[in-house]
Formats: sequence, C-alpha cells, structure tokens
Amino acid sequence: MRDHEPRLFADDAAVRRVGEGLLARSLPKAEWTHEAHLAACAWLVLERADLDPEGDLPDLIRRYNESVGGVNDSTQGYHETITQVSIRGVRCSLAHSSGALVERVNALLTSPEGRRDWPLRFYSRERLFSVEARLGWMEPDLALLPDVPQAT
Repeated sequence: MRDHEPRLFADDAAVRRVGEGLLARSLPKAEWTHEAHLAACAWLVLERADLDPEGDLPDLIRRYNESVGGVNDSTQGYHETITQVSIRGVRCSLAHSSGALVERVNALLTSPEGRRDWPLRFYSRERLFSVEARLGWMEPDLALLPDVPQAT
C-alpha cells in the first residue's frame, strides 16, 4: 500500500518544464517534489543525451538546492546514495516502458521504482539515512540492486 498517491504529470511539457527548471535553477522550491526529482531524471535519460545522470545530476541538484536557499551538508540537501539508487530505478522502469515522455514518467511514478520507499528494499533505514550515505555512495546492506536492462 502506498503512503499516498503520486502526483502525475499532465503532459510532456509539464515534465520538460521540471527538467529545464532544474537545469536553469528556476523551478520554484515548492515544486521540487519526489515526483519532480524522478521526472527530471527520466527527462535527462530520455531527452538529454548530452548529460550523464550518474555524473551530472549530483551537481545539478546541489546547485539547484543552493539556488533556492537550501544547504547541502551532512544532514540536509543532496543525498548521494539515494540519488544514485533513484537513477538506477528510473533506468530500470524506463527500460520496460514506451510511448510519450509523460506516459513513461507517469508509468515510472506508479511503478515500484517510483515509490518513495523503493530504496529501503535494498538498504536498512540506518544505513540509507546515515551521514556516510548522504555524503558518498554506499553499497546496499539488505539486497543487491537490480541490474539495468540493456536497451533493445
């Protein structure tokens, strides 16, 4: 059972607005939701081949956080392990979807990989929310992460 229903996107333009707002650091802070994080990542994977989500998204998020008055430190802001696990989840979901951008993003948001608690399938709460996991990559302690299927 879900904690709550995900907020789905109305159209491709709404997804692109979030992704472009992240890059331009113009997205209002209140709109930088869990769903927006995943949508921006999916948009990067699907439409921005010039960017590498695993390598570029960390600094994009850090800079965005700072632009809206946030702090990236050992207790708040950017979280490396959650970001990298989420990118893996986005890639796994996208490998099993097709259609328009909004259809693929909304399928992601309603999939297991789109759930807020998806990383807790692989990590104990203590490990995932540790300072070490926030500041750097940590391997899971409960289960192996899924392999990303190869594009066909």
